[in-house]
Amino acid sequence: MSDYDVVVIGGGPGGYVAAIRAAQNGLKTACIEGRGTLGGTCLNVGCIPSKALLHASEQFETANHGFAKMGLKVDKVDLDLPTMMAYKDETVKGLTRGVEGLFKKNKVDYLKGWGSFKDKNTIEVKGEDGKTTTVTAKNVIIATGSVPASIPGVEIDEKRVVSSDTAIALSEVPKHLVVIGGGVIGLELGSVWLRLGAKVTVVEFLDRIVPGVDGEVAKEFDKILRKQGMEIKTGTKVTKVEAAGKKGLKVSIEPAKGGDGETLEADYVLVSVGRKAYTGGLGADKAGVEVTERGLVKTDDHWRTNVEGVYAIGDVIAGPMLAHKAEEEGVAVADVIAGKVGHVNYNAIPSVVYTTPEVAGVGQTEEMLKEAGVDYKVGKFPFMANAKAKVGLHPEGFVKILSDAKTDRVLGVHIIGSSADNLIAEAVLAMEFDASAEDIALTCHAHPTLSETMKEAALAVAGRAIHF
Repeated sequence: MSDYDVVVIGGGPGGYVAAIRAAQNGLKTACIEGRGTLGGTCLNVGCIPSKALLHASEQFETANHGFAKMGLKVDKVDLDLPTMMAYKDETVKGLTRGVEGLFKKNKVDYLKGWGSFKDKNTIEVKGEDGKTTTVTAKNVIIATGSVPASIPGVEIDEKRVVSSDTAIALSEVPKHLVVIGGGVIGLELGSVWLRLGAKVTVVEFLDRIVPGVDGEVAKEFDKILRKQGMEIKTGTKVTKVEAAGKKGLKVSIEPAKGGDGETLEADYVLVSVGRKAYTGGLGADKAGVEVTERGLVKTDDHWRTNVEGVYAIGDVIAGPMLAHKAEEEGVAVADVIAGKVGHVNYNAIPSVVYTTPEVAGVGQTEEMLKEAGVDYKVGKFPFMANAKAKVGLHPEGFVKILSDAKTDRVLGVHIIGSSADNLIAEAVLAMEFDASAEDIALTCHAHPTLSETMKEAALAVAGRAIHF
């Protein structure tokens, strides 16, 4: 007899959701997490703390530079960085405790420690005290997540050369922060420190920022960030980072295609070149689980590995490394184990960049459609023509809807603008129901709201936008 029906290794968004859903399905379930708190990277050092700092820094920026436009006169707002960090930490603490509460509510056993396979049905748990216990399970879900990646010639010491884990907890505002990588994480954290007073330089190897985002949106995003004061060097690579004095760093850069290099002087460097699956110490080989050269666990369409009874979800398998993608997979795999139907629509997984303005997208980009030879229509509507955006002093950006030229079915929606993170939900729902652009256009949207930009963009697909 096994100790559990299901043991989940990893207590991040995918892991803890999988554990809760498995328990809801009547399966005796345990979740192993070695961090000491549940929630994984997302809740502890990723999504949530970074959003707390983005929110706080945006308020700081608005108070100092936006209030006057609305007739609100205040003295210069000073920064209390320790209190801001405490606010962030308290937010995280409350949410991690909330997940523990959900475990208790759903009768999930929380096993504190690092889990590794002894064989496919036996997991060793090394506790915080160094002691090892063993549990057995009929089914095991690998949900060990990911860790920050680096590049040759750059050693992350988490002091001056930092990963995103440390960039959310600096004890001072950098004088000059060099961000290696123009992706989501680098631009979000770069925005935080830019608003708080740092000079920020982003170095991106590719010829554009946010690869994967619709090209037109990325171009507009680049323009807005530069206008805000962020220096962006695309088509550029970092070859070396070395110490220069007690607090200084010299960052050697050169054109990605070759050419004369230059040196940037900084006091902090954020290495933000993506993330890699975390399978170190998992002992996957002892269970016979196949892992790729990049450390990703191989799975089929139902999250099953090559070993019967062993599954994997989230950042540790192929696909976008997004918390909500992992959560959807967590529910689906728990249902599969329980003999139900588990399903994730990978064509309707939204992505968001939580800068100001925000960037959000779902489905196909124009570049993808062109490459696939799909005949499509485009409808665009600018935020500057929306009343609510004008009132909120956030007129930048636009909504873009891509639909099939023959059927009018929505193929992709891309937004750069205020509250894009919330607006994209309507697009995701539309795509889940195979809606047409006309379906969105014929749906009544409250006025005045930012959501009207979605309706107008849908109208624009047929060339009949009302307000632009």
